[in-house]
Amino acid sequence: MNKVSVKDLDVKGKRVFLRVDLNVTLNKHGEIIEENKIRSSLPTIQYLSEQGAIVIIASHLGRPKGQVVEELRLDPVAKKLAEMLGKPVYKTDKVVGEEPLKALEMLKGGDIVMLENIRFHPGETTNDPELAREFAMLADFYVNDAFGTCHRAHASTVGVAELLPSAAGLNMEREIMVMSKMLENPERPLVAILGGTKVVDKIELITHFMDVVDVLLIGGGMANTFLKAEGYQMGKSFVEEDKVEAARKILAMAKNKKANLVLPVDFIAASEASENSDQKVVRADSVPSEWMALDIGPETVNKFAEILETARTVIWNGPLGMSEIEDFAQGTMQTARFIADLEAVKVIGGGDVVAAVEKAGVADKMTHISTGGGAALEFWEGKELPALSVLPEKVSV
Repeated sequence: MNKVSVKDLDVKGKRVFLRVDLNVTLNKHGEIIEENKIRSSLPTIQYLSEQGAIVIIASHLGRPKGQVVEELRLDPVAKKLAEMLGKPVYKTDKVVGEEPLKALEMLKGGDIVMLENIRFHPGETTNDPELAREFAMLADFYVNDAFGTCHRAHASTVGVAELLPSAAGLNMEREIMVMSKMLENPERPLVAILGGTKVVDKIELITHFMDVVDVLLIGGGMANTFLKAEGYQMGKSFVEEDKVEAARKILAMAKNKKANLVLPVDFIAASEASENSDQKVVRADSVPSEWMALDIGPETVNKFAEILETARTVIWNGPLGMSEIEDFAQGTMQTARFIADLEAVKVIGGGDVVAAVEKAGVADKMTHISTGGGAALEFWEGKELPALSVLPEKVSV
């Protein structure tokens, strides 16, 4: 996959519609609490500005569902981006229309303007042709640097790309390069860690990985469903009862596949999902009937570490416990710190794990932290991502 790059465009004095993913996490005060996505967008924004382009930034924030939601305006994001760039970022109060057009008339090469949250417009998520045309009217070129939205066929990811000369941004190029190498030509052994709550979200990925990875470590809530499929009683732990049979089939399939599928052998169990609950370490086959498994236990942490120590490539998606509660985030945090010190290619995908890696203070020790959760999953599943497909391939000479 060799897409036309932003560096292949002659952008001096031109307007560039740049789709980035600035869908950051805000606290209840509207303050940004994780900056990975903003940092990932900086190289392309800086490159375009230095080349003398007028940069039109488009992003979404949250799920406003086509309505104007005051707490989802992009003002704090524009402010933070300006701080990180060290130059002004002008911002419009509208997505399209007269205001953005007038703002553009005031700008010169190198200037940066951010449109309001594009999901305030109902036509964004439906890939409305009229909205795509309005986006295209703003610019001479289109650049997509938002890997995290590539699995969505929206007006700002597909519609406008079909109307303007288009290219991949620098973050997008890196995502494609790293993700492709993971699946096509990884250094082995390749160990994948899959966590999170639901098997249903990862059935296709697990099935695909059976033929790709050497070892598959499973944690998080979905491990409970696999253990139930093996006949274990899981007490009051979260189990997808309607996916137990699917988990049983995956376990049977694993016996005939390349991948070695490894489940937890112990847990931190608790009487309830709260910091102040009664807690103890239990074997996977001995979860008390009134308790729930909420994190991988110390023996599992050590077992996973022994396997990871042999890896030359690690892929990780999904936390290994209920990581939003600190008492049950320890397995995830310990695993993050262990992986950080490995002499291996280490790729992290998915918001909850990214947050854990940052909280553990080891983000800078990872080879690549993907900006895409759902997009990374679908890429790893081998699916075609619509916003990638629409970007033109470089012509071989």
